[in-house]
Amino acid sequence: MAQKIRIKLSSTDKDKLEMVCQQIKEVAEKTGTKISGPIPLPRKCLILPVRKSPCGEGTATWHRYEMRIHRRLIELSISDARVMRQLMRIQIPEEVSIEMTVS
Repeated sequence: MAQKIRIKLSSTDKDKLEMVCQQIKEVAEKTGTKISGPIPLPRKCLILPVRKSPCGEGTATWHRYEMRIHRRLIELSISDARVMRQLMRIQIPEEVSIEMTVS
């Protein structure tokens, strides 16, 4: 009986996100687990408009700061508990947020 694990990863640093995805992929290949992904999900852009002039006088010009959040989805079909233990040992940087659901 195989368990399905869905892993959602998100980060503002794309390189670190890809590094974690690669580590998960390597664990799946070593153990012979069926893997689907990493599937890139739409990027979120958080935009913060800030007025350039500190006093409020003059022209109404704005700075637009933006933070991009990159997301990935990975699905695994696990039949062995060893795979789950190996996944838990992966070193995840602070910038990367991970959410796992088991069904």
